[in-house]
Amino acid sequence: MKRSINHSAIKHLLATAGCLFGLTLSAQQTQPNSLKAKMLDSITIIANLKQVVMQSMSSIRGTYMYAAKKTEVVQLDKLDANRTDNNPRQIFAKVPGVFVYENDGTGNQVNIATRGLTAHRSWEMNVRHNDIMTNSDLYGYPASHFNAPTESIERIEIVRGSGALQYGAQFGGMINYITKEADSSKKISFETQNAAGSYGLLSTYNAVGGKTGKLQYYAYINYRKSDGYRENSEYRYLATHAHLSYQLSKQLKLRAEYNYMDYRNHVNGGLTDAQFYENPRQSTRKRNFYSPAIHVPSVQLDYAIGKNTSLNFASSAILGSRNSVQFIALSTVKDTFNTTLGSYNPRQVDIDKYNSYSNEVRLRHHYSFLGKPGTLVTGVRYINNDLHRMQLGKGTTGSDYDLTLTDQEWGRNLHLKTQNVSVFAENLLQLSSKLLLTAGIRYENGETKMSGTIKNYTAGEIPLNIPHRFALLGAGLQYNLQENISLFANWAQAYRPVIFADIIPTTNLNKIDHNIEDAKGSNAELGIRGRVNQYLHFDITVFNMIYRNRTGSIALVENNQTYLYRTNVGDASTQGAEVYLEFQPLQWLTHYRSPFLLSVFTSTAYIHATYSKGRIGVNGSNIDVKGNWIETTPRWISRNGVQMAWKGLSSTIQYSITGKSYADALNTATPNASGTIGLVPGYQLVDWNFTFRFAKHYNVKLAMNNLFNKQYFTERPPFFPGPGGLYPSDGRSVIFSIGATL
Repeated sequence: MKRSINHSAIKHLLATAGCLFGLTLSAQQTQPNSLKAKMLDSITIIANLKQVVMQSMSSIRGTYMYAAKKTEVVQLDKLDANRTDNNPRQIFAKVPGVFVYENDGTGNQVNIATRGLTAHRSWEMNVRHNDIMTNSDLYGYPASHFNAPTESIERIEIVRGSGALQYGAQFGGMINYITKEADSSKKISFETQNAAGSYGLLSTYNAVGGKTGKLQYYAYINYRKSDGYRENSEYRYLATHAHLSYQLSKQLKLRAEYNYMDYRNHVNGGLTDAQFYENPRQSTRKRNFYSPAIHVPSVQLDYAIGKNTSLNFASSAILGSRNSVQFIALSTVKDTFNTTLGSYNPRQVDIDKYNSYSNEVRLRHHYSFLGKPGTLVTGVRYINNDLHRMQLGKGTTGSDYDLTLTDQEWGRNLHLKTQNVSVFAENLLQLSSKLLLTAGIRYENGETKMSGTIKNYTAGEIPLNIPHRFALLGAGLQYNLQENISLFANWAQAYRPVIFADIIPTTNLNKIDHNIEDAKGSNAELGIRGRVNQYLHFDITVFNMIYRNRTGSIALVENNQTYLYRTNVGDASTQGAEVYLEFQPLQWLTHYRSPFLLSVFTSTAYIHATYSKGRIGVNGSNIDVKGNWIETTPRWISRNGVQMAWKGLSSTIQYSITGKSYADALNTATPNASGTIGLVPGYQLVDWNFTFRFAKHYNVKLAMNNLFNKQYFTERPPFFPGPGGLYPSDGRSVIFSIGATL
């Protein structure tokens, strides 16, 4: 073990920077007269660089407040994880309760959720990249299509549901991917990581960065391709990034950033249960393709107004498209040559164009009230979005990726425009050397307006204007039992806007409630986190989430005609516990003198998610689903592992358990013929990864995913790429990579 600072120096840093492993806020941290020296971002002190433990975030970072909240930080550069194709179950292994939806093995899209929410493109979370929101359209289609390669990411910051006051629309919390920074000691530095693996996988990641004078820069390019695990599942992926930071003065810093991601997946179609058990690698579609191209430009300005006050301004945009051309039908319908037409059947073309703009000003001020130190964080955000959705286009009869229309009239040609202004304020008051109190409010004021045409649908049957006007309240407490252990509790209201999918009728037999409302509810948490010496790290939380006004369809009859009415169908309630424990037994036995690191961890969540009330339309009648289990919610999610490290060699073996779940609110157990509903069986997986770092600058990595070749699936998707059957996850794969940092 090497120590670069002594014990007294550590104490001094704690007094001024306010954190050890980002876990506690010392009494001195919020003293107004001492803030100038310590409001750097969090400082992490690690006695052994091989030690990989989960951390929580410091109480204040820049203009963001995290005190009394459930927070986690994943340090990616220290993980033995498959970062080549962004394997979420390994990357988020130590974050309890993360459900991963896998509809392909590309890693091009991260589909995660927590606490019984929907994992589809992480759209129940406020997804950010370097503090810039990347949800394509928060009020129209909140999926995060942009996904940076995790080889470019230094750390991932996670705030659970109580972050709604500062981040806005979400129930699942905020997830923030932070890019690596340049080596500021060099004018130019270079990083490369190159990989090859099973099923024709090839990947290259190359980055350059440095600092000259007041200018710091970093840029990368990542290209990856594979033939895929299943038939007709090849893909190619390209991502580029560049950012410049310029220190205009001691008080003023400017950052400009540009991100681009473009990928194309060959979509192989869903399977029936019989097909899955016969051969999970088979394909039911060979003419289906999906491809988003997303641009994320942004500018940020940080201004230190005074020793106690700082301001951040961020302006950003999500620009691009989400394109698909597919033969869409249930898995029981084959895509065969149509002898009547003398060709295959025409495919369906769907295109979304995103024009989402956001401007936000945030202010942080440290103050003293009745002799007690406090911090106020406040801000204003303006969002202006125009989602242009073109669907049900009649495409070609060909087999390649071709968005050409053979009929220039779209089945749906719609604009969903949203203007929204939100203001928030959250205050932290240190009542004593150990007790912190937070309280905050957020107010949303906006409206979504829809215009356009739906072919063969009566005008005026869909809601054109949806208001978003309401306040959210929240409060929290943090009590530092001792230097490295703290209790926290919080409660905050949250919401999810009515989105495009909720107000667009699927057929003429569908009608929409003109008074459909945004989903609203709350998150509450109680937890304890910290460490005992350097040997035991823990974070244990119990939670309760109330989710009201879930949208769905009920069956109604008018003029002897049954139709499905899209409206708010019910409420859901989710309770559970999230446990992270990590223990280093050799360090405990040898008082941290052992050169060999052995670490054992568990990251386990128990989730009880049911409908507290609700009814669903089925075959012309309404079924009460009160007490039924919420779809795609396993009762247990547990990831456990052993990490070993000696000198430059480290290895992690991970054992993951995911319980069974249901695909529909009726909790249908027996699968139907097409595989769209039915039980999703539980599954258990083993991953094993190795890393060898040598000669200071070089590394080789070996990843063995799904070591025992378990055949499984995670969902029967109601959204893309379904509903058309179940989508198997990947079997065993091996990836070898070699890299250097110069």
